[in-house]
Amino acid sequence: MAKASAPSVYQLKVTLDNVRPAVWRRLLVSSSAKLHQLHDILQIAMGWTDSHMHQFEAQGQLYGQPDPDFGLSVEDETRVPLDQVLQREGASMIYEYDFGDSWIHQIALEKILPASTELKVPSCVAGARACPPEDCGGAEGYAEFLKAIKSPSHPEHEEMMEWSGGDFDPAAFDLEGMNKFFASRKGRR
Repeated sequence: MAKASAPSVYQLKVTLDNVRPAVWRRLLVSSSAKLHQLHDILQIAMGWTDSHMHQFEAQGQLYGQPDPDFGLSVEDETRVPLDQVLQREGASMIYEYDFGDSWIHQIALEKILPASTELKVPSCVAGARACPPEDCGGAEGYAEFLKAIKSPSHPEHEEMMEWSGGDFDPAAFDLEGMNKFFASRKGRR
């Protein structure tokens, strides 16, 4: 019997739509990861708190958590591996998080790498900027939030500073801390 080959490693670039300067991450993930596992990886990488619903969309097909109350044709994300959705370099899909704020993430498959003990998966190899705070009102609300916290004379400055805990840095990005968190969660799924 032939030994099954190890899954490839996908290098994905994830970019949050309509936010400038761009918030993005470059991730290494197993090509065999199920989409619900990719959801967990994206939550960590982007800095979300997994407090809202989500879905993936690729080639007109929705993937997520099927719910008969919504009546949409949604493929069960727990049954679909990433390599079934993204099959070649350059392929892309959308990840939407929080249907109210509608955070749209563009996910592009940049490279398909051979399996290697040298590559840690999942991991983040690059990125830029902090994830917007949860429930700030989507891209437009985030832009207004940034204006308010940047300017002490803004009418909502004090309120937004208090709401955000007073220390939100939109330029912050902690690659080492993120990868330590990924490493600490290995084997939990």
